[in-house]
Amino acid sequence: MPEARSWQVRWWQSQWQSATGRWRSATVEQRLTWRLSAISAVVGLVVAVASVFAAGPWDSGQRTAERARAAGSPGTGGERHGAGPGRSVPSASPVLAPLGTAAVAPSPDSGDDAVPQPTRAGLADALEPLLDDGALGKPRSVSVVDSATGQQLYGAQADTQAVPASIIKLATGIAALSALGPDHRIETTVVVPGDGAKAGAEGKDKDKGRIVLVGGGDPTLTARATKGAGAPASLRKLADKTASALKKSGTESVRLGYDTSLYSGPVLHPIGPNENISPVTPLMVDEGRLDDSDHGPAARSHDPAADAAEEFATMLRDRGIDVKGEPQSVKAAKDGKKARPLATVRSQPLSSLVERALTNSDNDIAEALARQTAIAAGEPASFDGAGRAVMDRLNKLRLPLSGARIVDGSGLDRADHVSAALLAQVLVRAADPDHPELRSVLTGLPVAGFTGTLRGRYAQEAVGRGVVRAKTGTLTGVNTLAGTVVDADGRLLVFAFMTNGTTDPQGAQRALDRMASALANCGCR
Repeated sequence: MPEARSWQVRWWQSQWQSATGRWRSATVEQRLTWRLSAISAVVGLVVAVASVFAAGPWDSGQRTAERARAAGSPGTGGERHGAGPGRSVPSASPVLAPLGTAAVAPSPDSGDDAVPQPTRAGLADALEPLLDDGALGKPRSVSVVDSATGQQLYGAQADTQAVPASIIKLATGIAALSALGPDHRIETTVVVPGDGAKAGAEGKDKDKGRIVLVGGGDPTLTARATKGAGAPASLRKLADKTASALKKSGTESVRLGYDTSLYSGPVLHPIGPNENISPVTPLMVDEGRLDDSDHGPAARSHDPAADAAEEFATMLRDRGIDVKGEPQSVKAAKDGKKARPLATVRSQPLSSLVERALTNSDNDIAEALARQTAIAAGEPASFDGAGRAVMDRLNKLRLPLSGARIVDGSGLDRADHVSAALLAQVLVRAADPDHPELRSVLTGLPVAGFTGTLRGRYAQEAVGRGVVRAKTGTLTGVNTLAGTVVDADGRLLVFAFMTNGTTDPQGAQRALDRMASALANCGCR
């Protein structure tokens, strides 16, 4: 057996060296042909997987037929959200190279990368003609970085500050993961307050007990039926647990309060009432939507916390608990008196929330992530406090913040200003093997032509389909794109493209997609 294993090792080494030699001696055209053949072999499986992914909420400011089609698609999207309860996802070869490394491994007898980096001159030849597209506004900011080394290979106004729109969610996600870790879960609790009659009190005080529904900041809390371990936190399950605990203590009747004191400051985003984001409160169900949608624009509740409490009261009544009167806004603890937990449900892990926020460009989740970062930093859970906390966390990650300003988590605020160089380095840090806790920033990126906000794009840029993974950003006059791509030689690159002042949104979007596809089609040496 040892001899057999030794022979097998020598045989595989000879096959690897032979394959490596063929790759090195091949022309660029041959390499591209092999690469496209490999990609086509997995496209069928990718399509099967992608059919269950979501086309989630888009970036605000532009309404198109593409996004209307996306709004009609089911699911939630994100690499860890594709299967749904009771379903399995087919195993498929990865679309991308292993993150943070070259797609082709070094040869057994060499310590050097088998795949060389693109050169600045080669990248300039590929990108600069596309930067001349008249649909792009000014500035036209570009940063292309090697994911393995963190070296910027090409830059054009890379340090210029511009309005990022939704690609700011990359910074929001990495800050939250860095502050709290990928396994953190947000709790929604029901408590017996520390300042009133105890739930379950006997005799004449039996109907005077108060319980309080305390918002922990989970916008994915749902009132809909759920199944499976990976489902969002369920208000129904919280009602089940609460009713069971009350009955066990002999309580038949309660008064219900709800506590939103975790957040401070204005609840309305500076853009005002908007179908793309609810008032930002720590207590809401189904993102405050007034229809049965789970993505896309929708009419939103003016008071998501009060609506959530009303729904919870109805659920308790359905479970045999008499809820007296209307739910009232209260604080669960006063004058230093602690509240006693009665029941709790927990969100999906933070890594899953980050993925969903990026894949679907979910503004409600993004603002919640920013406030969770603020809470972890001891800052007020407000727009101002969250902005400071995100900036502080990025600084601790040693990212280039000179001139940057972040004032919200979603990118809906035009007061946000960051550079392409900063966003590219955010992605580099997420790919860093020394920071595995940040990896869901990459796994949550939409896949060109298949998932999330890129599902309806790249029909005309076939070379980028399945190879480009990127976060989109769109506001009126703002078009941005930032993500990862494997070039024609198999090198994993990070890119950030930003342009402001556009007047042809569709043309600008196509121009950015062509630039990303040019990287996918480029050896660029």
